[in-house]
Amino acid sequence: MNYRHAYHAGNHADVLKHTVMARVLEHLKKKDKPFRVIDAHAGIGLYDLTGTEAGKTGEWEGGIAKMAEAFAPEVEALLAPYRAVIAALNPDGALKVYPGSPELALRLMRRGDRMIANELHPQDAITLERHYLHDPRVDVTSMDAETCLKAKLPPPERRGLILIDPPYELKTEAEKTVRMLAHAVRRFAQGVCLVWYPLKAGETAETVLSGIKGLGVPGTLKIELRVREAFSAGGLAGSGLAILNTPWTLDAELRLLLPALATRLGIGTWGESSVEWLVSPT
Repeated sequence: MNYRHAYHAGNHADVLKHTVMARVLEHLKKKDKPFRVIDAHAGIGLYDLTGTEAGKTGEWEGGIAKMAEAFAPEVEALLAPYRAVIAALNPDGALKVYPGSPELALRLMRRGDRMIANELHPQDAITLERHYLHDPRVDVTSMDAETCLKAKLPPPERRGLILIDPPYELKTEAEKTVRMLAHAVRRFAQGVCLVWYPLKAGETAETVLSGIKGLGVPGTLKIELRVREAFSAGGLAGSGLAILNTPWTLDAELRLLLPALATRLGIGTWGESSVEWLVSPT
């Protein structure tokens, strides 16, 4: 509960998570029926890149700051929803504000879609609630993420996206993530689940991926982006996402997008990406 995302907002992990999240939302919008987003670790919604927290780490300079130059047209077409949100938050063109996952989702959702934004940290939960007090589409909760999923699934819309992206500061969080996901699959079998995990020294990624593969959900995709080599005490070298119930054609989109992000965000000669099925579609 000590984790504060303000120190890490806009870094390479956020760029990966949010560009993919934006693509998933665009796929959900292809059908007229409403959907629900459940953000289990929502943070505060909006982040000031000129603030004290972001200034202390400067992590955004290795992430969103590197995205200013345009990519090839086919990549830009995939990035368009993500870029539109960032442009709307920074109308003068200077990069000062970065959207957290709830802000990104709300700006891409339609009038009839709904969101549950959950944040356990008491101070951040208050900030989150203040941000969205007047948006009738969002319900802000402040509870343990596992408790939130148990209480809120299945959603009445029967369509939607669950985002699980804990900080993995505790050794037990990898196992807890798999347990949460297993519950989500049982209660919301048709929902798209997006699970973030860190790539660094240690066994966190292996534990998460082994557990997810063991769930055996057809159409489970694994994508990873590494910006540098992982070594002991070296911190975050990259990150990955497991996507359960992957929308049709999303894997092809990510095979185009991920190499471009790796080339842009990699440090020095580094920059590696992979897109592969953990469990093939039926």
